[in-house]
Order: sequence, then C-alpha cells, then structure tokens
Amino acid sequence: MIKQLRLRDYILIDTLEANFHEGLNVITGETGAGKSILISAIDLAFSTRVSKEVIKTGAEKATVELVIDNTKHDLKNLFEENGIDYYGNEIILSKEITQNGVRTRINGTLINQEFLKQIKTLFLDIHSQHQTYVFMQPKYHITLLDNYAKDVYGNTLNEYRDLYKKYIDTVNLLEQAKNSANTTENQIEFLKFQVNEIEEANIQSITEDEELNAELEVLANAEKLKELTGQSYWAINGDDGSIMEALGKIKQNISKASSMDNQLEELEQRYIDAVENLKDLASELRDYSQSLDNDEQRLNEIQERLYLLDKLKRKYGGTLESVLKEYDRLSEELKGIEFSTQNIEELELSISKMHTELVQIASKISENRKNYAKVLSVYVQEKLENLELPKARFEISVTETELSQDGCDSVEFLISTNVSEDLKPLAKVASGGEISRVMLAIKSIFAQSDDIDTVIFDEIDTGISGRASQSVAEEIKDLSKYHQIIVITHQPIIAAKADKHFYVRKSQEDETKVEVYVLTGENKVKALAELAGGDINEQSIDFARSLLAVN
Repeated sequence: MIKQLRLRDYILIDTLEANFHEGLNVITGETGAGKSILISAIDLAFSTRVSKEVIKTGAEKATVELVIDNTKHDLKNLFEENGIDYYGNEIILSKEITQNGVRTRINGTLINQEFLKQIKTLFLDIHSQHQTYVFMQPKYHITLLDNYAKDVYGNTLNEYRDLYKKYIDTVNLLEQAKNSANTTENQIEFLKFQVNEIEEANIQSITEDEELNAELEVLANAEKLKELTGQSYWAINGDDGSIMEALGKIKQNISKASSMDNQLEELEQRYIDAVENLKDLASELRDYSQSLDNDEQRLNEIQERLYLLDKLKRKYGGTLESVLKEYDRLSEELKGIEFSTQNIEELELSISKMHTELVQIASKISENRKNYAKVLSVYVQEKLENLELPKARFEISVTETELSQDGCDSVEFLISTNVSEDLKPLAKVASGGEISRVMLAIKSIFAQSDDIDTVIFDEIDTGISGRASQSVAEEIKDLSKYHQIIVITHQPIIAAKADKHFYVRKSQEDETKVEVYVLTGENKVKALAELAGGDINEQSIDFARSLLAVN
C-alpha cells in the first residue's frame, strides 16, 4: 500500500507530506481546490510519460516520492536481478522532473520504463473520468477469472503451463533439428573435414607455436651459440690467464689482510661467495655449450610443424586459441546435425503426445472457466443493480482460441448499461461515472483474489445520489478490507466512512497555494456538513453527526 506521499515544487504545492491509512482514505474539498493534484502525483510517480508543466512556477525541478509498504509481493529476486537494493517491505519510488528530463528511481537506483510498468501493475489501479488501469485491459480479464477460481482449477492450470513450456521448447528443438537436417551432404562432409583437420593436428597448447619458434631460433644458431658460450667458459676457467687464476691471487691478498684486521672477514666471505657463483656460471656455460648439436632432423621437424600450425591459424582465426575454439564450435555443430537427423521422428512423436495432452487439460480448464464466468456474471450484475445501474447487463465471454500458455480460451468482460444497447467490451463504456461504478462492482467481487495493493477512485460518485450513494459507500468500505482505497468524493455518505479524511484547500494571497489537512473530531464534522448542505448550519451539522454515528 501507499504509506506516504512527499511532494516538492509540484504544480501549486511547495512541500507536502501525506501519510495514508491502510483502509479507506477519503479526499474532499471545494470544487477547484486541487483535490486531483494528490491523485495525479501518485499516478505520475508510476507513469512513464511526464510533462515538465508539473514543475511549480519559479522552481528548477519538481520531485514526487512514494513510500510503499509491500506485504503482498515477493520482490527480492526481481530487485536483485535489476541491481536494486532490497529493504524488505519498504519501497521508495521517487521521480525528479526537470526542464531537461525525468529520472525515476526505486530505492535510489535508476530504473527504466519497462520495469516501472511492471511495478505499477502490482501496486496501483486508478479509475477516473479519463483513465482506468488493469481491469479495462482484456488481457487481464483471464487472470482475474483464474485468480477467482484458483482453488478449483489453479493446480490444473499450473500443470498445463508447465507442460506447455515443455511443449514449446520441444517445438523449437524440432525446428532446429529440421533446419540441421536440411544441411546438404557436401556441407556435412566439409564440416567433417574441418573437424578432422584440426583434430589430426593434435595441438598441444595455445602457445605451442611460440615455443616452437623459440626452439627453432636456438637450432638455427647452434654453431654460433656453441662458440660464444664455449669461449666464455674458457675465459672464466681456462688453464692460463683465466679469470679464475687472477681471482685466486686476489683471494690470497684479501686473506692476508683479514688476518691483520678482522673487520675484513665479512668482505673476505663475500668475495669467496662471489667466486663460487662465478664457478657455477662457468660450469653452466660449459654444459650448455656441450649440449648444442646441429640437429638437422629436429630443425626440419619444427619447420614442418610450424608450417602446419600457420596454415590452421590462417584458416581458423589467426591464433591457436581461436583454432581450438573453432574446433569446439564445428564439433558441436556436427554433433547437432547427426543428432537432429536421428531424432526428428522422436521429437515429432513427443510433440504429438504433448499436444494431445494439452488439448485435454485445456478443455477441462475451459469448462471450469465457462462455469465460473456464468456465476461471476450474475454476481457482478447484482452489484451493478445495487449501484444504481438497474438496466445494466454484464457477461464474461469465454471463447475458444489456439493453444497458448493460458489454455485454449480468450476471456473478455462485456457490458451494456442501457436496455437499447448490445453487450460491448468493457473498454468501450462511454460514461466516466458508469465506468467507476462498474469497476467498483467488479472490484467488490474479485477483491479477495487479486493482488493489487492500492485502488484509487477519482469522483466515483459522479451522477449518483440517494440509495445509490449509500450502496457505493458500503461497497467502497467493504473493498477497503482487501485493498487500500483512496477516493475523491463529494458525497458525505462516502466521506463519513473514511478511516482517514484529507481536506484540500486552495489559498490565493501573494501566490496560489494548495494545502492538505487531515481532519479529525469537529473539523471532520464541519467538512461533512459542508458536503451535505453547502453551508455549515445546525441542520447540516446534525446530519454530519448522524452519518458518523452509524459508521
């Protein structure tokens, strides 16, 4: 439900904070006072199109923020998938409108229009003179009917949907199989050739070519390397005039010096270590030089291997890594073709069996839908009669369609509010007052099964009076047991049933302002009296008190 509305620089409002009740919230005020501003702000928070005209004159931007208390919907996974912080039951929906654009956030994270539409269908249903949501949409009618009868055929419908998804997946698999089966024999042979060509190359790693090039460089320069490393060894550790011979003489001198001054002992040890390291280096140079041979056979092998690898790289992507990836892709494609050609008949048989089963289950669901559609049509028509639409006819139409995830039915609400008119789709009802009462009647029936949090009626009492007003008031109050209701009304009978009563007042002093007050006690009595008689007098006060007494 909508817990709180916060506005800043919105139309005629500087700042506003309105805290709504979980039951029936009534908004009243004089004509032209700006009652619809609250409703428009709530609607705007959920809207994907916003006009910059809502920015208060002289302000840089307008902000609208809703604090929503969510107790019906599990949104944790949805929020996490979209990178939105999840705070449990509390959701903060905010909209910032500037001259340059609009930003919409949920819990501080920017969201796109599609996500906002998805959220709106869960939390808000508005019925006004110019707009209705959810119930007016034929695509939602089948959901309403199914939700109402979920205890009867809900499990069967879920079973059907699981099977239907499997059916669609298998149909798609068959389509892929048929496409693969249409591959020509030449194409298949070429695929096999490519797979075998890479497979027979037996590539050792994605760096094999680099390693072979390094080895090739050594083999190509073996003579020169042998000469250079051999000469270096003899220069270090030869018989006469070598570095080691000179270092031996230096060693004798340092030893004599350290025997005279023990501070030189550390330097002597470091010198000894350096000489040992040089001996090790000489040994490694000798071993390396002796290991080199002019291996012409190995040289030829490497050149042939590199030629093969280069050919594969030119054909399949430029690197050995890309060659191996292409091998995996080609292998899977070949396996798919071989699998597909062998299993088309098996897939077709499976699809046929599933289709037969789907038709049987859908028929059972359809039969239940038609039975419940008749019952609900009677219930809604009775509600319409109570709401001063005695000539109205209402029918839930269930017609056969092709199999879909919902079965084999198309469901649409039809209505006629005049004796002389035929039944028409609900969306084509012309009168705003009729639409609101029709919506109220439908809402009353489906209230216990749908999951929408907040229902708003903008001047639902248009064109009604007397007993109809009382009936509308009672229906709204009953509906508020299952949904949060926000209603703009001119009827004291409706306003008297409010759990929370908001009064909107427009002042025009230095500038035009709209202010909102919560009425309690005598202020509420006076507001009801004003609605009842226009003037606040003893008679209207008594009438207002009598209304409150029975509520």
